[in-house]
Amino acid sequence: MNNVEIIINKSKFIAYKFFLNSLDDVKTNLNNLKIEHKKSTHICYAYLYNKEIISEKFSDDGEPSGTAGLPILNVLKKKKLTNVLVVVVRYFGGIKLGAGGLVRAYTKACSEILKNE
Repeated sequence: MNNVEIIINKSKFIAYKFFLNSLDDVKTNLNNLKIEHKKSTHICYAYLYNKEIISEKFSDDGEPSGTAGLPILNVLKKKKLTNVLVVVVRYFGGIKLGAGGLVRAYTKACSEILKNE
């Protein structure tokens, strides 16, 4: 499994990238990560999928609205990637990052996992 880990103010962010053959792959990959990371604080994600019609979705999974899933989706759009799911798992380290800090952290984690795309 391809992943990248970054630490920001004691919080651990682990980014994963999955290529999608169907939208069913999204649910499968998310369920597997939820099992693997039972003790995580947040499992945020975004995907872009294109087969006849474009589907996109993101989730902040309890982070303040627009601070996690949307930044991940924006990176996917900026790189013009489709049929890809990026999930960022966060383990809270005890220091609040604020809205701007969260956006930067999730953007960085997503950018790192997609560095060679």
